[in-house]
Amino acid sequence: MAVVRSGGVDVAYTRTGRGPVLLLAHGAGSDGRMWQPQVEALADEFTVVAWDEPGAGRSGALPAGFGLEDFARALAAVIEDVGLGPAHVAGLSWGGTVVLELYRWRPDLVRSLLMVDTYAGWKGSLPPEEVEARVEGARRMFAAPREEFDPTLPGLFAAGPPERFTAMLDAMNRDVRPESMAAQLSLMAEADETDLLHRISVPTLLLWGEEDARSPLDVAYAFQDAIPHAELVVIPAVGHMSNLEAPEAFTGAVRAFCRAQD
Repeated sequence: MAVVRSGGVDVAYTRTGRGPVLLLAHGAGSDGRMWQPQVEALADEFTVVAWDEPGAGRSGALPAGFGLEDFARALAAVIEDVGLGPAHVAGLSWGGTVVLELYRWRPDLVRSLLMVDTYAGWKGSLPPEEVEARVEGARRMFAAPREEFDPTLPGLFAAGPPERFTAMLDAMNRDVRPESMAAQLSLMAEADETDLLHRISVPTLLLWGEEDARSPLDVAYAFQDAIPHAELVVIPAVGHMSNLEAPEAFTGAVRAFCRAQD
């Protein structure tokens, strides 16, 4: 594990393998462990970097007022700390929104983008009534007593959590900090990155679960329409956490895309 300091926070990340850098940004209510199958499979060809974003995993607590740009600048600090130049940068769900903000501020650090079951922020990708419903659901979640707090969001898997990853998912859930997840979801609700999409000039892969109930395929199609020359790959019969529900298909798509850019 390595640590870099950004915005007053110690940011932890793992680095595995050799080759071009592939940086993996996790979703809300999780940490870098969610990328376990990709780290293990892709380290033969890439320097695979999985961060624990500020407020998650082994990284430090979020300072007051830590915003989306602060998350993006922390991600930039990780890429610079790795020191191997621009990276293939992948973000799932909330992680993809952070990755878009990284591209807004530091496009020089991005070799390609891999947008996975993600959003241009909830405000940017979902109908207002859906955003309102999610905000209300989050409010109820965080109003529960700490001993009853359950960070599991609805609709993550099409067929339920894969049994081989149950222990890892349970461990991540136990480690979720409610205050961090509340900040993530609040920022996601207000984020609208749609103004950036048409300006993306690096190769972009859109990687989606066919049955994603949280970021439906309509969101992927909107990204495809907005981002010049974006490539869309849909993984059949899986949901929002496509990297865990179909790890072999997911990893194969990532490998093929990144290899084609090198």
